Amino acid sequence: MNILTRSCLLATLGLLAFSSIRADEAPNPMDAPPNAAEMWRIIQQQQRQIEALQRQLEATNEKVEETDQKVAETEQKVEMTGDMIEQVASTPAAGNWADRTSIGGYGELHYNNLDSKEEIDFHRFVLYFNHDFTDSIRFVSELELEHSIAGDGQNGEIELEQAYVEFDLNQSNALRAGLFLMPVGILNETHEPPTFYGVERNPIERNIIPTTWWEGGADLHGELAPGFSYNLAVSSGLDVPQTGSRAFLIRSGRSKVSEARANDGAVTGRLKWTGMPGVELAATGQYQSDVTQGDLNVSATLFEAHADIRRGPFGLRALYARWDLDKSGVINASDPAAIGRDEQMGWYVEPSLRGRLWEIPGEFGAFVRYDVWDNNAGSSNNTEFKQYNAGFNYWPIPDVVLKFDAQQQDNDSAKNDNGFNLGIGYQF
Repeated sequence: MNILTRSCLLATLGLLAFSSIRADEAPNPMDAPPNAAEMWRIIQQQQRQIEALQRQLEATNEKVEETDQKVAETEQKVEMTGDMIEQVASTPAAGNWADRTSIGGYGELHYNNLDSKEEIDFHRFVLYFNHDFTDSIRFVSELELEHSIAGDGQNGEIELEQAYVEFDLNQSNALRAGLFLMPVGILNETHEPPTFYGVERNPIERNIIPTTWWEGGADLHGELAPGFSYNLAVSSGLDVPQTGSRAFLIRSGRSKVSEARANDGAVTGRLKWTGMPGVELAATGQYQSDVTQGDLNVSATLFEAHADIRRGPFGLRALYARWDLDKSGVINASDPAAIGRDEQMGWYVEPSLRGRLWEIPGEFGAFVRYDVWDNNAGSSNNTEFKQYNAGFNYWPIPDVVLKFDAQQQDNDSAKNDNGFNLGIGYQF
């Protein structure tokens, strides 16, 4: 309370004190002046009233000061609480890790009845373990067991296909570093069984694009404009064999980042358009200056383009991929051109139809696919492979699928492998 306010209050209290004197005690100008005793009594009474009012004023001041102090303390506590809330929001508590960790996976069982084999195989069992450190930093992983059992002398193997940390740079761009799937083709990044037709993955995305294909490095990706996205990756490269039946085959060059030679890396770029619902158009290019990791100086260039379209019940997938291998120096037996593997290419087209069938729960899908590929396209001989597949998928629920397809090959240079395939797959 300031000085002016207190002065006004004292003046008011004084006036009230004087006005409270009884009329019979106040001097009357018509009466005789009060004697000394009466004056002393009046002065003492007024003094007692002034002292009482002064004590009330001091008590009021103490309460005001106490209230001001409590208000200041409360404001300080509120500010401290706000700072703690902001800190908790920006840094997740240790006890909250389970809420930021997710588990997923997929699997598939195949039965193959072909000229080349008749077997049943739990082809893949995969688990995903992902964790969000913060809203902008996360970890992604994929662990796979192939062919049911792994170990010395066994058919299967355990593979780590993804293990990377991703950082959001802003709302449109992110960077991932670690072990990741290469941004190429339709199936390499999205290959869960309910997402594609056919029991086995198509031959082009096995032999030309070596799905599943992962490398170690860093990948910058994001959105350039509405509907346009990009990837730019710097990673470890292929290391193809140089002799034998698998010499210079792209699929055989995957080192899977297992103590892989790193004399020569690769640069990969992809541009993708998804500006219309149900439509994806993309093109990928990769360059590696030496796919023999310094042994023979054989450069490799990949070009891939695809369309993945689904509009209502109608679907269409089409893909083209090509590798060009070029050795600097004199052609000899250790040159891809000597065996026609300086060019390796393939393409396929796959129309499909999907929807409800009568009153049966879930959805049915039917497809046909025509594949053409050649890992010796640089040869003057006819080394081209052709394969036809037709079949159906049944999804009782979106994440579970039953599959059937018949397969027929029309190859002049190799034995045809015909028959049918059955499969069941899931994802979660």
